[in-house]
Amino acid sequence: MEFFIANFAPIMFFGLVCFLLIGFPVAFSLGACGLFFAFIGIKLGVLPEALMQALPQRILGIMRNDTLLAIPFFTLMGLILERSGMAEDLLDTIGQLFGPIRGGLAFAVIFVGALLAATTGVVAASVISMGLISLPIMLRYGYDRRLASGVIAASGTLAQIIPPSLVLIILADQLGRSVGDMYKGAFIPGFILTGLYVLYVAGVAMFKPAWAPALPPEARTIREANGQSGLPSLAVLVVLSTTVAVIFGKNYGNVLAWAKGKAPVAVALDETIVVAMCVGVFLAFMIAVINKATRLGLLSKMAERVTFVLIPPLLLIFLVLGTIFLGIATPTEGGAMGAMGAIIMAMVRNRLSMSLMKQALNSTVKLSCFVVFILIGSTIFSLVFQGVDGPKWVEHLLTGLPGGQVGFLIVVNIMIFVLAFFLDFFELSFIVVPLLGPVAEKLGIDLIWFGILLGINMQTSFMHPPFGFALFYLRSVAATKEYVDRVTKKLVQPVTTMQIYWGAVPFVLIQIVMVGLVIAFPGIVSSGLDKDVKVDLDKVKIEAPEQQPTDQPQKNDSDMMKGFDKPGTQSGGDSSAPAAAPDAKADDPMKAVLDAMKKDEPKK
Repeated sequence: MEFFIANFAPIMFFGLVCFLLIGFPVAFSLGACGLFFAFIGIKLGVLPEALMQALPQRILGIMRNDTLLAIPFFTLMGLILERSGMAEDLLDTIGQLFGPIRGGLAFAVIFVGALLAATTGVVAASVISMGLISLPIMLRYGYDRRLASGVIAASGTLAQIIPPSLVLIILADQLGRSVGDMYKGAFIPGFILTGLYVLYVAGVAMFKPAWAPALPPEARTIREANGQSGLPSLAVLVVLSTTVAVIFGKNYGNVLAWAKGKAPVAVALDETIVVAMCVGVFLAFMIAVINKATRLGLLSKMAERVTFVLIPPLLLIFLVLGTIFLGIATPTEGGAMGAMGAIIMAMVRNRLSMSLMKQALNSTVKLSCFVVFILIGSTIFSLVFQGVDGPKWVEHLLTGLPGGQVGFLIVVNIMIFVLAFFLDFFELSFIVVPLLGPVAEKLGIDLIWFGILLGINMQTSFMHPPFGFALFYLRSVAATKEYVDRVTKKLVQPVTTMQIYWGAVPFVLIQIVMVGLVIAFPGIVSSGLDKDVKVDLDKVKIEAPEQQPTDQPQKNDSDMMKGFDKPGTQSGGDSSAPAAAPDAKADDPMKAVLDAMKKDEPKK
């Protein structure tokens, strides 16, 4: 029994693992394990009975957490944009744009997948949507099944790291850091990872051209009347909007100072980039609107199609991120604005119906309830685990590893990599991250950088055979039997599970390389963050204000304190406080306060 009491924390942790391996739902496993060990701990005298009295307040605190309200708002925004046909239109348009080059469809899938990931923020929604939309098209035009499967699964998992991401919101909440800082830190790693995907597809198209063929001429339907592609017009529009965005970005500090009537100040780089991109895409959109309304004919069909299909979701994303970065809106307010913007966009395109709203709201409520139940279960478990000094056990276990920070990071990344085979990122964020965060902070590791590293690692695990969640999502929508293509009328062979697994392997390796880059070059994350201002407390001096002469008549202390209640007395009553000494020095702190009050007396 003494052994059981002395090792109560590790026994409780491994008991949770056993609960999860049995196959019970994670939320109920967390709650049941916490209550079970709480009962045993109280009976053995390890835990006080009063500890469980704090549980209702902990659960009510979940309901009061404003940050978590961003989850249903961002989910609703992404689902409305997805189910209103945005992804399908984007893929068709971008596919037509890159169609003449080898691997064009794969490039389009990566780009659209990244954009869809930024809007939905949920891996399941991104992978399933891209699998339903893009996989039949890629198979139709002769893409290798392994390449097509890998590109779809990898682009869908970008929802983990590209802002605005639900994963980053939860990680910021659990690590006690700002969501805006987490978004800033994830910007560059997200773009680098997307670029690595593009480089891999370009290499495959170069060395294995049969795996990634170009679209046939008959499939390129967005053409001018004379048969031209219209790309020069699009290029001019891109150059013009980019030039204006760059010029605005370089002078953003001066523009901001002029608007506020203040002297020019330095502006954060990430804020400048987001605002400049908003200006650039808005300019391109307004040019397209004016051209279409006035029928000037300055833009080609391709330029107009790309502008009207691509700019609205991009502008919405930049607007949401921009308000968060500027401090105008909280993540919850930004998510609400994004959801309303998605509804307006669907209404403008005549794609909003009551059935679509019901489906989107139903899916949003299911996901939100899933998150809340897991959070309640994790709260019950963590309360009991803290009561038995579980965090101290974890801290001693991890800080005692050889190698210091490096050893800790190696062990943690391997552990997250393995656990992500079985647990979703919600479960990992609510169960594992609160245990790892304090240890990382004690070791001197920046928690923003640590959160981004965990997000990339979880993204890697979601694609690792044979347990990767993204692979199973794709397996659920990929064809399992041969079928006749509706366009070419040809018989298309099914996609096997092994093809999906082998297709994911190169992208898993790319993500592992990205994890190594973040560890080797922390500036990839920290370069976009505001620098911490360090204050040396030993050099701080507090000086009392000097007494200034005044022409106003002097009043004694009792006159100055009239109207103020003193401790233990009623207003206007006798005070038991001792009178001030007549020989009080001028530099006495209380004397300085009274002198300041005398100065302000005529102003009242």
